[in-house]
Amino acid sequence: MSLEANIMSQLKEAMKAKNTIALEALRAVKSELLLAKTSGAGGEFTEAQEIALLQKLVKQRKEAAEQFKANNRTELEEKELAQAEVIMQFLPKQLSSEELEVIIKEIIAEVGATSPKDMGKVMGAASSKLAGKAEGKLISEKVKELLNQM
Repeated sequence: MSLEANIMSQLKEAMKAKNTIALEALRAVKSELLLAKTSGAGGEFTEAQEIALLQKLVKQRKEAAEQFKANNRTELEEKELAQAEVIMQFLPKQLSSEELEVIIKEIIAEVGATSPKDMGKVMGAASSKLAGKAEGKLISEKVKELLNQM
């Protein structure tokens, strides 16, 4: 089932259950999909584009939650985090820290990186290989950590 069809069915379920948090999150995803389709990209989205869009929405929710937390607005922070959780159910399973480390070590060996100067080469390969499976920030931190150990 396509992402759009999956979102629509989840939207109907959220309406029936009167789940306002899920409704808001799903409507935001639907809106972003519609905007992206009509922005000139044309046609169907690839799975990679869908994952990137979902990751962007999750990142926005998490950043907003951080801002609300900094301003002591816990009710709004919780709402944003709950919406992020709803959106994350459409993303592939995220890798654990240990799994991420193993894959990045393999990438470092493939690329032949020997020092922190090679971070760009490693990040390029890691970003394409791990797209949708881990956040860019986590990938970057783990690559930096592993390269600094060399």
